[in-house]
Amino acid sequence: TLDLTCRKTPCFVKFSEMEKMVNIQAEINEVQPLLVSQTVVSALQFYFIGKKCEILQDMNRHLEAVLKEKRALRKMLIKPRCQESLPIEATFHKYIVELLTEAVTFIEKLESHLQTVRILPHIPNIMKNMDTALTKMELLVMELEELAEQILKWRDLQKEVYSD
Repeated sequence: TLDLTCRKTPCFVKFSEMEKMVNIQAEINEVQPLLVSQTVVSALQFYFIGKKCEILQDMNRHLEAVLKEKRALRKMLIKPRCQESLPIEATFHKYIVELLTEAVTFIEKLESHLQTVRILPHIPNIMKNMDTALTKMELLVMELEELAEQILKWRDLQKEVYSD
């Protein structure tokens, strides 16, 4: 009888319903951030997949264009370049000769300038070497002067000996 009276009371029924509602709300609160994060991740994945797909499509279009031009490219690679000279009118031949001489002098000057530019990082070492060489040369000059004085003294002594 106690059990029957306990179930029929509206207080306990409302309490159990409220407890169920609170449990359901807690589950919803736990699941909702996971759903939001999953939707964000899936949206980002679709975005990056779309970008990769665009890149691959561009590459595919480029490769298709290369394949279409394959025959022309093969002919261009096989054919020597010297046969593709453009005809020049006779009135311009003089200018072409002048242009070629200017090109040759430009290339020569360019090579000398490139050598100069290549040497620039080594200038401090070259200067150190030149300083040491100058110091050595000064020492040799001093030794040579001393030797010359000794030779002159020896010559004077030899003249005195032979004159006696």
